[in-house]
Amino acid sequence: MYNRVILVGRLTADPELRQTPNGIPVCTFSIAVDRSFATKGGERQTDFIDIVAWRQQAEFVSRYFSKGRAILVEGSLQVRSYTDKNDQKRRAYEVVADALRFVESKNAAQSAQSQPAFPTDENAPPAIAAPAAYSSGSVDDFAEIDDDGDLPF
Repeated sequence: MYNRVILVGRLTADPELRQTPNGIPVCTFSIAVDRSFATKGGERQTDFIDIVAWRQQAEFVSRYFSKGRAILVEGSLQVRSYTDKNDQKRRAYEVVADALRFVESKNAAQSAQSQPAFPTDENAPPAIAAPAAYSSGSVDDFAEIDDDGDLPF
């Protein structure tokens, strides 16, 4: 059997970091993920998906992510059954995160936080992430290669 989920979305609220009685960090949060199709009216529907991260992943997401930030989540789908206060049987569907990654640069994230988390204008241009920069090392770390005109492929 195979149970793998990969999602990219935006956090709907700041992540909540807690600890189990044994001191293990656990973080819960939810992300908004747009569906890949639009309705006849041109509107996209959004799914809100609960995520649970444990240990180092929990500390990572609580430290570096906040409401409105884009995130990539890799994990597995888990279904929990429980009985609510009214004695009704319920199910909770959540993704247990194995890996969490940044999907945008820090500058793009800051500009996204100043804008609504879920824009309603379909024609608005997408946020452009700043290109990656080489920030450590120096120019002396590189050597120029002579071009003899022969391509290596």
